[in-house]
Amino acid sequence: MASQIFNFGAGPAMLPQPVMERIQKEFLNFNDMGVGLIEISHRSKQFGEVLEKAKALFRELSGVPDNYKILFLHGGARMQFSALPLNLLARKQPRRAYYYETGNFSKLAFKDAQRYGDVRVLSSSVSTDFDRIPDFNLDELDEDASYVHLTSNNTIYGTRWNSFPDTGDVPLITDQTSDILSRQMDYSKFGMVYAGLQKNLGPSGMAIVVIREDLLGHAIPTTPVLMDYSVCAKDNSLTNTTNTFAIYTTMLVLEWLKEQGGVAAIEQRNNEKAGLIYELIDRTPFYSSVAQPAHRSMMNVTFTLPSEEMTDKFLKEAGAAGLYALKGHRNLGGVRASIYNPMPKEGVLSLTSFMEEFERKNG
Repeated sequence: MASQIFNFGAGPAMLPQPVMERIQKEFLNFNDMGVGLIEISHRSKQFGEVLEKAKALFRELSGVPDNYKILFLHGGARMQFSALPLNLLARKQPRRAYYYETGNFSKLAFKDAQRYGDVRVLSSSVSTDFDRIPDFNLDELDEDASYVHLTSNNTIYGTRWNSFPDTGDVPLITDQTSDILSRQMDYSKFGMVYAGLQKNLGPSGMAIVVIREDLLGHAIPTTPVLMDYSVCAKDNSLTNTTNTFAIYTTMLVLEWLKEQGGVAAIEQRNNEKAGLIYELIDRTPFYSSVAQPAHRSMMNVTFTLPSEEMTDKFLKEAGAAGLYALKGHRNLGGVRASIYNPMPKEGVLSLTSFMEEFERKNG
């Protein structure tokens, strides 16, 4: 086994090395308290400072306007698939929302939302096996709809939205789980953004929700308390015992991102990393891109080899070379290299070097 391991897993994903080292250092003694952060009360002054710093750093790095609340909620992004319609569908009558279907998680979000109202697919790329982002197709959009939902980056298929539809007065909601803070965005264009922490922000099991204040207070009466955004906003995400460790880790990751030069700098780095892999894929028939070139993700590079047997050999040898978790999702197969913010350029260079050598021996 190689001495250095590069983790290309789609999530839970790698964290920055300095963050891991600081967690290790402070695990037994946080802020010279003699106890670890994971042991102290979520209502303590010390954790309150962590929570406020995490929110302030996110607002600074993202440019989120002041009229948006930043919440930390249980259950990851998948919980928001239900929390979103529970909170927003009732703001208009009839309870109607529209979804763009661009991959597995957008399909799941649509399916979960159907339980709560008239939820429709506005546009889909299922007919091309989700290898692209579909046309905006706003002609069928009801101006009285409660919201429009899309998944900004599709982890399994390796596609992303490079621009976003203008939905007018209908709030645009985005699941940004796999590309949050990986590129600059104008958050004022969205009514709400949410993301599981486990790809670019921290550990699995929690989500960050960034919601415009006027969208609070519309929850269906039967909405569970811990899924009610207005309650969570009022209680500063502390309605019950939150995952203090996940928020602490997120704070550290945000500090690291600021030290890297912020989102603009990390976006440039991400584009360079992905470009190295795509350039290699495009100059040889041995590797085939899953996503159409105009719709490619900078976070998840998906490709196939000439056969399943060759793919299995590639994955086995890549693992032995220290290239961890490159196996594609079970829905798609092939190879998937997830190169989120913490992935160093050295990891991508190791992958492309391995790909060239593997083709030389097997092509």
